[in-house]
Amino acid sequence: MNHNTLAVTEPATWLARGRSAAEADALAKAWRDFPDLAIDAPADARMARTRERTIAMRPIFEAMSERSEAERQATNFAFTRRQVENGEANAQDEAVIRARDEHGYEWDCSVQYAQGWYAATAGWEHRPGTPTRRQAAVQLRAAYDHGFADGGGDTGDVFDAARRANIAAAVRDAALPEAAQPLSGKLRPSLWPLPQDTHRPVSWQRRAVILTELDLQPPPGRDGQPSRRSPAIDLIRERSNDTATIIVLTTKAGFVDAERCSTCSTTMTKAQADELIADAHQGDILRSLLASREIDDLLVTAQGEYLRVLDAFSDAIPVLRTMERTRNTPLQQRAHLATWLDRGRLPGQNIGAGHIRWSKAAKGLSAKLGEFTVRYAGPAPERGHLIRVSMGDASRAEGFVTADHAPLSADICVSSKAKLRQEMTQALRRFGGATRLSAGLPF
Repeated sequence: MNHNTLAVTEPATWLARGRSAAEADALAKAWRDFPDLAIDAPADARMARTRERTIAMRPIFEAMSERSEAERQATNFAFTRRQVENGEANAQDEAVIRARDEHGYEWDCSVQYAQGWYAATAGWEHRPGTPTRRQAAVQLRAAYDHGFADGGGDTGDVFDAARRANIAAAVRDAALPEAAQPLSGKLRPSLWPLPQDTHRPVSWQRRAVILTELDLQPPPGRDGQPSRRSPAIDLIRERSNDTATIIVLTTKAGFVDAERCSTCSTTMTKAQADELIADAHQGDILRSLLASREIDDLLVTAQGEYLRVLDAFSDAIPVLRTMERTRNTPLQQRAHLATWLDRGRLPGQNIGAGHIRWSKAAKGLSAKLGEFTVRYAGPAPERGHLIRVSMGDASRAEGFVTADHAPLSADICVSSKAKLRQEMTQALRRFGGATRLSAGLPF
């Protein structure tokens, strides 16, 4: 007997694969009632037997699907309820629970209700998402519209979004303690744009970043556990040679210099944020940390309650030439940080500025910056992969040297395809800041 053959007529087989006792008995019974016919039976008979067994199993799988969906919704609601009870939930999480308790919505509709409500209260436009399940599209759209209306939105008013945006700004100002209320019309960090590669490079000595204590540890992986990637603060220190100004917003001490803070495994709660906002001395601390350096470029990585605290003390931040913040998902935040890091320039270093234009990968990955184009040139002769920098006339970019007279090669070997974009970006920046004027001089 083949030991890899499953005893599908035995309930123990299905119990070992995570089925409940009732489901295991039903599946085993279906296989006993409609077993496979012998291999020499007519094909039509064997196909008919398979259809009969499939029809017999259909109610079983439908019940299993309903049970899994009920467990998913119960788990999601229970988690969100705990967040609310522990004071760790935001206004949108509270709206999810309110949608279930007051309107009887299931999980997906509750989420849509909360998104619509939050969009209305935050002063955003009416933009419902696109459901992936076609049969639920009407219900999800109705839940979003319901939440949008409960939040004060009016889709029939062309000035609705502007009106609600003004109301939301006034509510935010009124919610702050008197000592922390903004005294000017400065743009708060929560409204700053995301990092772009169009800004000109800045020396690391004139750059600053406001991190949170969560940036002192490796970012979470897909399973929620810390990954092997370096913490954000280590990336900044490595790229800047410890010359950048690094400020960390912590839960207990507020704004501190990066040299005087330690890692923290928990995120800031609403109560802790309110406590920091009520401490007017935090504004003076932030102002003193930024006043000791000449800064042209500032990045903020704060999210959630950390960002609310930073908004409360936005008057302590001077108006700089470039002020940006990371946003959206953790993966996108990491990409935004990488974009900001690439704009840093070490003393005596020249790098090319401007927006890099990428081609479609299906046509062969390539990128352009000014007169330079870098393309994937296939496997390297010995090991790795090759990228090549060329001029506008398709000739190789030869004869270029850096500011310290180091020659640049048009052919660059990359160890892994996963690093192609990163290496191509760096190559374009190096060639964009290089020159041919001193190519004939001795090095």
